[in-house]
This record gives sequence, C-alpha cells and structure tokens, in this order.
Amino acid sequence: IQYAKNLKMGNNVDIGAFTYINAKNGVIIEDNVQIGSHCSIFSISTIDNKKGKVILKKNCKIGSHSLIMPGVTIGKNSIIGAFSFVNKNIPSNVIAFGIPVKVNKKIK
Repeated sequence: IQYAKNLKMGNNVDIGAFTYINAKNGVIIEDNVQIGSHCSIFSISTIDNKKGKVILKKNCKIGSHSLIMPGVTIGKNSIIGAFSFVNKNIPSNVIAFGIPVKVNKKIK
C-alpha cells in the first residue's frame, strides 16, 4: 500500500497476495470486500494524468489480476471478473468483466 494514510478500510476485508494499492488521492474499501491476488488499484495514473478516489462498496468482489483506475466506484455486491480493466463506475448488483470492463449480468 502506497500512501496508506489515505486508505480507509472496513471490517472483514480480504486482500490477496501481491495486490498493489496506490491511495494518494484516497481509496475506500467498505465492509466484506474481497480483492483477488495480483490486483492493482490506482487513485492516480501518471501515464494519462488521471486522479480520483477509488471506492469499493460493501460486499463487492474483485477477481485476480484486475486493474482499477482512478476515480472508479464499484457498487455494492458487484463482482468484477479476473483480468479486468476497470476504467468506469460499476453499478451495484452486477457481474462485469473484460478489457475494458463491461457489465454482463445483473445479480438478483
């Protein structure tokens, strides 16, 4: 975790091995979030100069090797498939995956 003072983490959070979090502009991880191994979460991107807080809402799951870009919010109970490039907000209660990420299914 880089800039750990800007990371807010809820209860019962599971972060897989080799995951990188850059919280320079803030990262909020709410309760019961699961993040797979080898993920990267960026609140700043030096390649395209984007920056913004990343918010992972309650009960969401991030598949391994996924990349979350600055300014993204992932909604409650949503699932991001492995190896996804998340460059936009994801609503609650959906399954999304791909490069770039696309919503594929609603969760009932």
